[in-house]
Amino acid sequence: MVSPKVQEALAKAHENPVIGYKALLSSIDDFSPPEARSNDLKAITDDLFAAAQGVVTTKAVLSDLITVLKNSQNHESWIDVGTHIVHAISSTPSLSSSLVDQASALRELIATAHENNEDFLAAAKILAEIPLDSSQRRVSDREKAQIWIRIVRNHLEEDDSTTAETYLNKLKNVMHKVGDTDPEMMLHFKLSAARIQDSNRQFLQAASSYHDISFSPSIAEEERLHTLSMAIKCAVLAPAGPLRSRALGRLHKDERSAGLEEYGILEKMFFDRLLTSGEVEKFAQSLAPHQLAKTSDGSTVLARAVVEHNLLSSGRLYSNIGFDELGLLLGLGGDKVEETTAKMIEQGRLTGSIDQIDRIIYFEMGEASGEHGSGHTTAQVGKETRRWDSNVQALAEDVERVTDLLQAEFPEFVATQITV
Repeated sequence: MVSPKVQEALAKAHENPVIGYKALLSSIDDFSPPEARSNDLKAITDDLFAAAQGVVTTKAVLSDLITVLKNSQNHESWIDVGTHIVHAISSTPSLSSSLVDQASALRELIATAHENNEDFLAAAKILAEIPLDSSQRRVSDREKAQIWIRIVRNHLEEDDSTTAETYLNKLKNVMHKVGDTDPEMMLHFKLSAARIQDSNRQFLQAASSYHDISFSPSIAEEERLHTLSMAIKCAVLAPAGPLRSRALGRLHKDERSAGLEEYGILEKMFFDRLLTSGEVEKFAQSLAPHQLAKTSDGSTVLARAVVEHNLLSSGRLYSNIGFDELGLLLGLGGDKVEETTAKMIEQGRLTGSIDQIDRIIYFEMGEASGEHGSGHTTAQVGKETRRWDSNVQALAEDVERVTDLLQAEFPEFVATQITV
């Protein structure tokens, strides 16, 4: 129901619309009680559009109406009344093209209310309705960036990294123009990019992005440590190999890491030590749901990362080991061990080879290059014998070299003591 005083004021407003509506809205507290405010504002909107007052008058009244609505600080009213006004504008084709600014301001207000109510999907949808490339409205790059960054963050709150990435790609086209003058917006952009990389399981890139953000002076110390913690988590979850080793090295050198809960697993991974199930389970408790998601083979991202890490660590302990014996260390079956090892060798993340007949894995010393196919080594048949022969040959060459030196320096001694 519309308040009687508002009905009476609306009837008088038609005599002089600009003054009448303005007087009503400027003294709305005198005409409309708080509990009826939303219905009264909607009634004013309906009366304004029904009277067809023209573009100039409608614009002026709507601007006052939006100000009153914003000053109410009632989020439910922002959504209820704001949605009603936007619908009224879009339902009036003769005026809608001239009221784009007012409709956009209302949509931002509605989105803010949805964000405060933690309805992030609704907020993202209403923000996406704001025309940013319309010929009827000039929008600066800064304004575009502000809207798109809000849409990205809202979709990320809903764990919709796919849609968030779509708008992040739009942001990339304007951030180089506005980022230098707005450090806070650039920070939100970088953080959103890191979260999308994290959600898309691009853990190495996410670790690097989070680590860079952790040095930003624009955020509090607590937040910097949180982003550093996220960097460590992503580095641990990344595929084992030389690239991850370098990421772990950068994080281990960061003195702040020693004060974080994740430091224990970071240190063990950095030094290529085997991880126990208890350490892994403790670490898993701090991970986000998407970081514990299942992979195509049914294992979790964390389980795969730990298996690959322990496989690399085993290469530091053994020159060769059977499939089944290594499976006992990794908690896998022999066939799965062979498959995982072959994949890592093929991707250049592990150097060595596999003897499928004898079911033995031969590890090579040194770091893999990370290049596809670079992990293969020559055939392993008689490898240990050849290595032994090589060592014996090197020793014999050293003895011969020492003998030659003695003969050149002390020929008499060599003649009487050494049989050449």
